[in-house]
Amino acid sequence: MLETTALGAAYLAGLGEGVWASRDEVASHWKLDREFLSAPEGDAERRYVRWKKAVERARAWAEG
Repeated sequence: MLETTALGAAYLAGLGEGVWASRDEVASHWKLDREFLSAPEGDAERRYVRWKKAVERARAWAEG
């Protein structure tokens, strides 16, 4: 499910209108498709440093 915000709103509306009797019933309709985990510690900083270098190179290219 790409749009979990809309799905959550729909579940809440359904609970409010009596489509589902309980949160447990709603939970029974949901299943995990895939899970995204954080990158290893330090990976974000390393990538940010590389991104800043790329921006500097692009600025030099654009000005040249």
